[in-house]
Amino acid sequence: MVVIGGGTGTHTVLRGLKRYEKQLDLTAIVTMADSGGSTGRLRDEFGFLPVGDVRMALAALAKDIDSHQELLRELFLYRFSKGEGLSGHNFGNLLLVALTDILGSEEAAIRAAGKVLGVQGGVVPVTTEKVHLIAGYEKGAVLRSEHEIDEPPEALSKQRIVDLTVSPDVRINPKAEEAILNADMVVVGPGDLYTSVLANCVVSGMADALRRTRAPMVYVSNLMTKVGQTHDMGVKEHLAEMRRYLKRRPDIVVVNTSSFPEDLLERYAADGEFPVVNNTDKTDGEIITGDYVASEEVVTASGDVLKRSLIRHDSAKLADTLLDILTRV
Repeated sequence: MVVIGGGTGTHTVLRGLKRYEKQLDLTAIVTMADSGGSTGRLRDEFGFLPVGDVRMALAALAKDIDSHQELLRELFLYRFSKGEGLSGHNFGNLLLVALTDILGSEEAAIRAAGKVLGVQGGVVPVTTEKVHLIAGYEKGAVLRSEHEIDEPPEALSKQRIVDLTVSPDVRINPKAEEAILNADMVVVGPGDLYTSVLANCVVSGMADALRRTRAPMVYVSNLMTKVGQTHDMGVKEHLAEMRRYLKRRPDIVVVNTSSFPEDLLERYAADGEFPVVNNTDKTDGEIITGDYVASEEVVTASGDVLKRSLIRHDSAKLADTLLDILTRV
């Protein structure tokens, strides 16, 4: 099974699927466009590929069956909240940068970190070349970094993105392409539509690989809209954007239809963000609905300056559904 995306969405999917590691050969393909927070600072200072989405995927797949392994996983996710120059940095990011410096390549660093964490599965950068994400908006504005697109200026917060590209025009990592073509199932999302999901899909060769694979493609719909990306978009509009960039639609779509805690909805509404409405119909393929909302409270790490989602998918429920799909396709 191949999971494509980045950030907390891919982390959530992988954490759930890891419970079936004896049945599944998991590969995570993650975006290389991240330019915000600790990742962005390290990217600018060292010139390496961004490490944040890699770190999240590795941590999701790390062994955690005893206290020693769980401590290693927590250490990999630890974020410094004080210290001049350290505040805001994530320990796992620093470790991956150090390993890259020692071993001479990002891919070697990922393999080494995977061994330290006892990772079951693989984490593959969508490209091994340095890229920036570029978004063009409906009234002509252009933003040229993932972080700016993720947290746009107020003037662009309700404008639609009409063109998404990467610069330079890089090719898909051959290992990512091979994983997709050999997969039995490809899972896309959840995650910010443009900065996590489509950031992978606009890399040259990715859309072609997703059209050529014989594996069914499953899209896990986002729970909430996002200001500056999916304002006022339902599931159908998300799918239309995927179809526009991929020239194909997902075979199966997983959509949450349960309710959300009122206090969290109020916090989202204050920022102009709301639940993604299920407005799909029979032209959108097979739609699987259910309760996929995690019940535990999301706590933002001290020192984290980026805006994080407070409502997330339940990794176990999502994994059970994905495995059910795999057994019947």
